Amino acid sequence: MTVRTIEWRAGEVILIDQRRLPRKEVYRVCRNYRQVAQAIRTMVVRGAPAIGVAAAMGVALGARRIRHPKSVGSVMERVFRTLEDTRPTAVNLHWALARMRRTYEENKDGGLELLKQRLEDEAMEIYEDDIAANRRLGGLGAGLLKGSRRILTHCNAGALATAGYGTALGVLRAMKESGAAIDEVFVDETRPFLQGSRLTAWELLKEEIPVTLITDSMMGYVMQSRQVDAVVVGADRVAANGDVANKIGTYTVAVLAQRHGVPFYVACPTSTVDLGCPSGADIPIEQRSQDEVTHIAGSRIAPDGVHTLNPAFDVTDHSLVSAIITEKAVVTPPYKKNLRAVCSSTSLRYT
Repeated sequence: MTVRTIEWRAGEVILIDQRRLPRKEVYRVCRNYRQVAQAIRTMVVRGAPAIGVAAAMGVALGARRIRHPKSVGSVMERVFRTLEDTRPTAVNLHWALARMRRTYEENKDGGLELLKQRLEDEAMEIYEDDIAANRRLGGLGAGLLKGSRRILTHCNAGALATAGYGTALGVLRAMKESGAAIDEVFVDETRPFLQGSRLTAWELLKEEIPVTLITDSMMGYVMQSRQVDAVVVGADRVAANGDVANKIGTYTVAVLAQRHGVPFYVACPTSTVDLGCPSGADIPIEQRSQDEVTHIAGSRIAPDGVHTLNPAFDVTDHSLVSAIITEKAVVTPPYKKNLRAVCSSTSLRYT
């Protein structure tokens, strides 16, 4: 992607404001950790891997502003707590913050300037690891989807949802780079935040990958009429048993895919797998503002006073998942055994 989702530049975090896409490419400059937290909370930056990277950079910003060594402990605890409380479902946020906390604990007694540098280095390593892992994931996914020429995806799991390459769209990007023929990618709107119509369609057009936008209610039609060879989506958290939390509506796609004999693939780095979470029943589901349901682009579309429900995510049972594509391997059932084996293997470095 020529457009960068997130960038560290001279002690500032630069984010493309995803709320303004596709009509405007507006960049937000975060100069402190509170601004990063607000950007995550308000979905200036979104997508589980991108949230993790942004949070890591937020920690580095928080440390960078410390002037007195005696205040390090209290300030850093406040930084970690503020960023941890931004969004509950995406586990990459907590995974990245755990890495940053480990670096903090290992270097907090080595001097303030060294601590600042170590935290900045770790944040940049998380950023670079995300891109490299997703490229590897994309290559494995491209091999798995070989021969699938008509693909459906839900929400946005592209460069905008990561540090730069993408998970589900990273698979499509890798397919194109390998010379595989893609006849059509169906993108549903993904109400209520419209990540599909605003973001995924925009990314695919930029990559010159054939894209057809449909409403969420058309998913059954395109599968019933045999227009879809495979479904590939991203994830915000994968439980130890293979249950998958992803953007609301993913469960619907998975049920329809199984009903019509269409393979349903999940693409995510191993940082999205939470082995400490036994099943999808244990994943916290973020509830968001009713305005996202009652309004579109600031205009009210529902009557005043109507009750709304707005869970940001749902959980897809592992029995509906054909395979989980990670940067280490394509994981197939039984997920409880195979996810643990893959995620517990020696961590890979991509340079």
